[in-house]
Amino acid sequence: MTTNLLLQYIVIGLVVVVSALYALRKLAPQLTSRWLAAASILLSRPEHSAWLRSLGRRMQPKQATGSCSDGCDTCGSCGPKPPATARPGAVPLEFRSRQR
Repeated sequence: MTTNLLLQYIVIGLVVVVSALYALRKLAPQLTSRWLAAASILLSRPEHSAWLRSLGRRMQPKQATGSCSDGCDTCGSCGPKPPATARPGAVPLEFRSRQR
């Protein structure tokens, strides 16, 4: 195996891993938040070096503040917004089931 081929495999592997983590973060945010919190707790222990403790502090997941911009959806008031109409006076589509 040549060096160029090995480098290519490493780069492709990194792209796949980053893409999978991004998709997991988008599809399962609570799970990844728990994982980040657990990793942060492990790295923030006093027996670790200072740079590991600071990395652990930076890895802590952002907590919900209760404002409508954080997307926590605990109060239920941040539900989906109605779609904006393209033109004033436009009528939305209405789907009906087929009659037999």
